[in-house]
Amino acid sequence: MAANEKGNAKQSGLGLFFKGVRTEFGKIIWPGRETMVKQLIAVVCVTVVAGLLIAVLDFGAQNLIDLLVQINAA
Repeated sequence: MAANEKGNAKQSGLGLFFKGVRTEFGKIIWPGRETMVKQLIAVVCVTVVAGLLIAVLDFGAQNLIDLLVQINAA
């Protein structure tokens, strides 16, 4: 009988967990459409700028390495 009691305890604990999750989801204040669009634009802009910065640094580093290899080979 102890196994059956454990199963019921787990089910009630799991049920309480999901009830708590549902309650917490009800407390969330979701942003409006205008806020989401502004944040999306900001994220895309920052991503593009960061990508361009990384590309420029990579291009410069590759050219520096190529230059050093050519000097060493000569």
